Amino acid sequence: MIGTIINVATIVSGSLIGSLLKRSIKPEYSSALFNALGLACLGLGFNACITRLNESEFPVLFIVSLAIGTLIGTAFSLDDRLKQLMNRKKGTTLAEGITTASLLYCVGTLSIVGPIMSALYGDNTFLITNATLDFVTSMVLAASYGVGVMWAAAVLFIWQGSIYGMTMLFGNLLSDSLIREVSIVGGLLIVCTGLSILKIKDCKTINMLPALLVPPLFFIIRCLLK
Repeated sequence: MIGTIINVATIVSGSLIGSLLKRSIKPEYSSALFNALGLACLGLGFNACITRLNESEFPVLFIVSLAIGTLIGTAFSLDDRLKQLMNRKKGTTLAEGITTASLLYCVGTLSIVGPIMSALYGDNTFLITNATLDFVTSMVLAASYGVGVMWAAAVLFIWQGSIYGMTMLFGNLLSDSLIREVSIVGGLLIVCTGLSILKIKDCKTINMLPALLVPPLFFIIRCLLK
């Protein structure tokens, strides 16, 4: 878990630095940062999806995952509930910022593979590399949305901690194939986030987050039926 703790620390420190920079950024520069961030999300998301989709053993699974996950999220009104919660504090932009940060931090390949390698082999190389990338990302996000985006570090801790714990308990159930499928779904969610940031289309990405749980459940059921 030491790698995850380092990752969380870099996000918190990066967010603090970025929030200090925000005070001196003019509105036109802030708008430019949003555009850059939106385009970066599109690039990262499409890359993760297209690269992994070509290697997928279950090319329809991501469609089923998005459909089921979105239905569940919509049924529970996850998007509206989070925005209402954030509206009581600092506005909907904070909700968007935390969602964007959580997706960028959590659904990348390094953030998924890192805890697995740490649990199986005690190798924190991937997590430390991920922490370096997240440090830069957190500064940009905090400069755009404010220091509140550091709460995404808690989401990262729970995400990576859960993967670490599951690997320790069920390491034999995890495979490269599962990582590929989660990365495809995660990549598409990042694309949706980019579209929202650029104000092209509000995909209500928060409602789609349960889609990330469908591939692991599919693989668990598949293993149990063998």
